[in-house]
Amino acid sequence: MTIQMRSLVVRHPLVPFRPAPDAAPRGGGVSRAARLLAAAAVAGALVAGLALPAVGGAGLAVITASDELNLSPADLVEPPLAEKSTVLDSRGNVIAQFYEEYREVVPLDRVADVMKTAIVSIEDDRFYEHGAIDVEGTVRALARNLSSGGVSQGGSSITQQYVKQVLLNSATTEKGKAKALEASYARKLNELRHAMAVEKKYTKDQILEKYLNIAYFGAGANGVQAAAKRFFGRSAARLTLWQAATLAAAVQSPNDTDPSRGAAYRKRLLERRDVVLNRMADLGKITPAEAAAAKKRKLGYRGTPLPGGCEASPYPYFCLYVRNEILTDPAFGKTPQARSRFLNRGGLTIHTTLDPKMQAAADRAIRKRVHASDNPVAAEALVQPGTGAIKAMAASRRYGSAERKNEISYNAVADVAHGGLIGFQAGSTFKTFTLITALKKGMKPDQGFTAGAGYRAPGYSAFKNCAGQSIGDPSHTVTNDEGSPGFKTLRTGTWASVNTFFVELEQRVGLCDTVRTAQSLGIRRADGKPLREFETFTLGINEMDPVTVASAYAAIGARGKYCRPMAITRITDRDGKDSVWRPRCRQALEPEVADATADILSGVFTRGTMSGVGGIGRDAAGKTGTTDAYATAWFAGFTPDLAGAVSLGDPRGSQKYKLTGVTIGGQYYGSVVGASIPGPIWKDTMLAALKGVPATSFHPIDRDRFSGCGDGCAPRRPTGERDGDRGGDRGGNENGNGQVEVVG
Repeated sequence: MTIQMRSLVVRHPLVPFRPAPDAAPRGGGVSRAARLLAAAAVAGALVAGLALPAVGGAGLAVITASDELNLSPADLVEPPLAEKSTVLDSRGNVIAQFYEEYREVVPLDRVADVMKTAIVSIEDDRFYEHGAIDVEGTVRALARNLSSGGVSQGGSSITQQYVKQVLLNSATTEKGKAKALEASYARKLNELRHAMAVEKKYTKDQILEKYLNIAYFGAGANGVQAAAKRFFGRSAARLTLWQAATLAAAVQSPNDTDPSRGAAYRKRLLERRDVVLNRMADLGKITPAEAAAAKKRKLGYRGTPLPGGCEASPYPYFCLYVRNEILTDPAFGKTPQARSRFLNRGGLTIHTTLDPKMQAAADRAIRKRVHASDNPVAAEALVQPGTGAIKAMAASRRYGSAERKNEISYNAVADVAHGGLIGFQAGSTFKTFTLITALKKGMKPDQGFTAGAGYRAPGYSAFKNCAGQSIGDPSHTVTNDEGSPGFKTLRTGTWASVNTFFVELEQRVGLCDTVRTAQSLGIRRADGKPLREFETFTLGINEMDPVTVASAYAAIGARGKYCRPMAITRITDRDGKDSVWRPRCRQALEPEVADATADILSGVFTRGTMSGVGGIGRDAAGKTGTTDAYATAWFAGFTPDLAGAVSLGDPRGSQKYKLTGVTIGGQYYGSVVGASIPGPIWKDTMLAALKGVPATSFHPIDRDRFSGCGDGCAPRRPTGERDGDRGGDRGGNENGNGQVEVVG
């Protein structure tokens, strides 16, 4: 047999070994002596830790089948290691981490010297002396394996172990991973060729650094830094002797010594740790006394919880929004798989818009009025006018999967695209879009008409959707629960939230035009389906989420400039390269129309449905919303500096579990309307969130354009009627025709 050693430099001679005395012959009639002679003959070629499988005649056939072994170096493709991505709030505080493998890559100078010594001592004590292969170690392993008839000892160098981990981490399929781990000569020879190239490319310290960062230590910790934190709650730079020996012990068989799996596993790890300490003493790296003292220490495993994931975040709903923003946006990868790798393996630093002060304000305001144990869920989103920046996302229930703790496993504040469900009907908050459409078409705030106690479409052609279809149903009557018929202007009809007034106003200005106004302000259903376009659109029959509604109202506060909701401001990749996200805005309304809308909606606090709650001591405007039969309740409001929307409903089914005869936040309610709970939550949030923020005033209404009442001036007012008379502020409850029964 001729073996050619190409590009291979053996710097250390073979050393004799002593086979086990009592090994019996195995397989194919090949004697133990023959196997050992074969091992000696081929050791020069099959070096660097060929931990052979059980061998016999077949094994020798494999060895002798080739006249030539090509051992020239082969370049190793080294994809970046999977690293955790970190999410920061607007002040730079960590609020979440995402990862496929929990790992923190650190340079070698941030690893304690004793850790380097421990890993080299037990895994490859001649690491700094040999080249790509360790002949002594390989022959020793070959002898032990051949004499035992199986694999009892490995001889892989640290360089070869690094190569193996790179190949394993590079595999994207289970088949590929199995191939990277298969017990074959072909794999070991391939590893050897790669190891030769690695040794040429890097210094020994560089190889050790790479190995320490790629190695799996068990308990979900990849790399020495993650392992040090997971096992002992400290950085790799601060490891002590006994801690370093423990981590060095773990890499040999991390699944069998995983301390998180129970007492038996911890016992095995402790025994292996003492083996490491003994080896360090034998090599003269520590004294016998130091080894003895270290062995007296308990294992010391702390099991520090792995960081990351939205369930562990203090702001889980905002975390879910960021996560889904990345996983669904093609800007972060062409395929779902690519986007997932980008987030979970990319080692990103994700800077966001979340303001911890405003988030705390929303959390406190909700906790004050709705308990986590309550079935109805309150949810609130805060959005900055003029940028679309989401400043806070809060909900009354904890995010998680523990049903016994009343946790919820979806995003209560956002739409389906960002981890939410179908949302809740928005009720009379949608009347604002009909109001805006009327102002766009030239109506004056003090212009109006007489609204009846009930409204019935004059014919099937009274309303047309945006497909041009007639959908007005003359058999369906819209009513006002508390009854407020009579002459109403845009102001008084809005303040009192009169259903019959708004349905007739929608008929006059056009259903489709009203729908398009809402769409221009970013309104779309939480479930992603097309908006339901019926005559009761203005009464809020569409299910919405707080982020979407808050963003629409923020546009009014920004004088008509709508900005798409934004949670991410900047992403820094593992190499320090920044990608910046800027607000995506457009002028959805004429500034004068937005100003007039704000002027009218500000009266909701002083003369309308929120007058019992009161304002916040600065310019503010908003609209309550309550759906039919008290199924859900809303409040959406804004200042020039901050907008917010609060929803309240039962996720078990708002039409089945209505907000009547309920105890919420420890207080009994016969019925809940927009001003009962959502309005006060919004007020408390704004008072705290805007504390210390200079107040910005609304822009004055354009008197030249919006003064007077045209041909809609009020008739002589009946005795006893006041501008602030309250109608219902309720939206709708769908019946079988997709319509709503309205009594408010």
